[in-house]
Amino acid sequence: MGEIIKVGMADLKTCLSPDGVTTLGLGSCVGIALRDPVTKVGGLAHIMLPDSTAIRNSHQNIAKFADTGIDELVRQMETLGAKRSRIVAKIAGGATMFTFQNSSSSTMVVGERNVEATKKKLGDLNIPILSEDTGKNYGRTVTFFPESGDFHIRAVGKQETII
Repeated sequence: MGEIIKVGMADLKTCLSPDGVTTLGLGSCVGIALRDPVTKVGGLAHIMLPDSTAIRNSHQNIAKFADTGIDELVRQMETLGAKRSRIVAKIAGGATMFTFQNSSSSTMVVGERNVEATKKKLGDLNIPILSEDTGKNYGRTVTFFPESGDFHIRAVGKQETII
């Protein structure tokens, strides 16, 4: 087993097998794990918000947004030898961490919006989502291994799952 590379919030990292990538604290954020199964190049993005065009100065941290973060992760993976046509995805997170009575404001369902934006961007890039663990009302910590494609998901009070 190789090194486990830490990905912060609003961050992304790539790696080559046998290394893996991990991120903590996916609440409403979404963890997007990408992999080229031939070259075993992989990466993980920890996105916080769905759309960079809705925020001023969004160019300062492209990893923060689904639309720009996924593009950058794919670009970095291609630099390491991945081929876009082979890249596949697994996603986790996008929880509704807090609920407010009588509130249907879109700012209150950011987790759901993050998942929708992630799926849209991956669809636009023709990257299939092989599996997901999204929604619900609890946070997740994930570790992704490009060698096998295993995406380990841990949550407090829950049994670890591998998708």
